[in-house]
Amino acid sequence: MWKAKLAGEEVAPSPHGRRTKADVTAPLNLQRVPFSGQVLGIDPSLRGTGLAAIEFSGGRQPIMLSCRTVKVKPKVPMAEALAEIHRAVTEMIDRFPLTHVALEQTIYVQNFQTAQILGAARGAAIAAVALRELPIFEYPPLRVKQAVVGAGRASKEQMARTVMGLLGHGATLGHDEADAAGVALCHAFTWREG
Repeated sequence: MWKAKLAGEEVAPSPHGRRTKADVTAPLNLQRVPFSGQVLGIDPSLRGTGLAAIEFSGGRQPIMLSCRTVKVKPKVPMAEALAEIHRAVTEMIDRFPLTHVALEQTIYVQNFQTAQILGAARGAAIAAVALRELPIFEYPPLRVKQAVVGAGRASKEQMARTVMGLLGHGATLGHDEADAAGVALCHAFTWREG
């Protein structure tokens, strides 16, 4: 019945408005096409921005192409730290033929100053992507954890273990790199073309 409705055909209602066995067993073609392409995941932070480029090939195991944490020492002025984030994101964009960029949203911050700093780090990363005219998608941390680990309250250690397992990655990933990879995985697992 729904197949006919979705196809635009007129459908006679079942007796008494109930679904018949034929209605329930009718096959529906609602399968999602697996994401294919290269995604740059970004976990922005002023002193430790995580970057992870991952390739997705239509349902096969994703492949980590490159990952890094942009570490900036506390004594480095904010402007220089933002320039380093911008440079690192630009280098990743130049290295790989990326399809999309996925970025973790900032949901909760302890105070106004922290919000400003995180916003500046996000801005440096977003500016680098926008200058290359790549599509940017943002995901809240809870959604990333639900999509990757299956639990929105997963710890950083659980996230890193799950990401490494999904990627078949032998080396241990740092928390920032695992979070960036998690954002890219979340994008590929939940993205719908539309």
